[in-house]
Parts: sequence; C-alpha cells; structure tokens
Amino acid sequence: MEREVIQSVGFRNIVENGKVVGFQLKVRLPYYRGIFLSQLRPGTLFVDGEKFEKEDIVWSFKGEDFTYEEMKSDFKTHWSVTEPAVLKVKKQGGLSQGYHNLKYGFCFTSSYMPPIMQEHLDPDQESFIFLPEFGHHVNERKLLIV
Repeated sequence: MEREVIQSVGFRNIVENGKVVGFQLKVRLPYYRGIFLSQLRPGTLFVDGEKFEKEDIVWSFKGEDFTYEEMKSDFKTHWSVTEPAVLKVKKQGGLSQGYHNLKYGFCFTSSYMPPIMQEHLDPDQESFIFLPEFGHHVNERKLLIV
C-alpha cells in the first residue's frame, strides 16, 4: 500500500452489464490497531467539487459490501491496517477520462479517548487536535482515470 490514505491503485470506473454505473477508490486505515466498522465515521466525498454523501457510498472490505447504516451497528467486521477499503459510488456514466481532484475524510472512535473529545469529531473538517493516527484526517489527492 501507498503512504497516502487515498490510494492511486484501484481508482477506476465501475462497469456492470457493459454500462458504466459509477466509480471506486481505495483508502487505507492510518491506524496501527485496526477498527471495527461500528467505530468508523465516514465523511463526504468530493470529486472535482461534486459532493457525494456518506449514504451514497458503499464500503467494501475483503469483497463484502456495507452501507453506512449497516456499518453503524457492525461490531464484528474488523478493518485491518493491512487491508485497503474499496469505496464504491454510483454515478451514471462514471468519471471522465483524465485527472480528478478527490477530497475525503473519515474518523473513528477509540476506547481510550474520552467521549467528550470524540462526540464533536467531524470527518469533513480537518481537526488541529487529532492526528491521523488517532482517528481523524481529511485527505486530498489528484488521481488519473484512463
């Protein structure tokens, strides 16, 4: 995996039955312990300024897909630091060929962080208190679809 949270490998359009129905990207977890899906707090994805809400993104771990609602109560599925997650976004026609600016943030809760510090986490806003390794970071990257 790459050092960047948003991975360059895996950024492509999704084709179903010969039609482009969306696009996908991969992200890695910048936390050494891994997390359970119920700890994850997904944010809003921006691609070239276009907004995709967390409810419109399907997360895939080891080939199994999860909606935002499903992840909120899943305390059994573990996201390992060595396994990137695939984020799938429905968008008729997908993304055009060429470079795209991506911005995406997510955060997660930790058992050793006081709840009062975690209740105000906003995955869409960079926080100057928390480091990426402790559950928060907004990531930006320019990637190519060919």
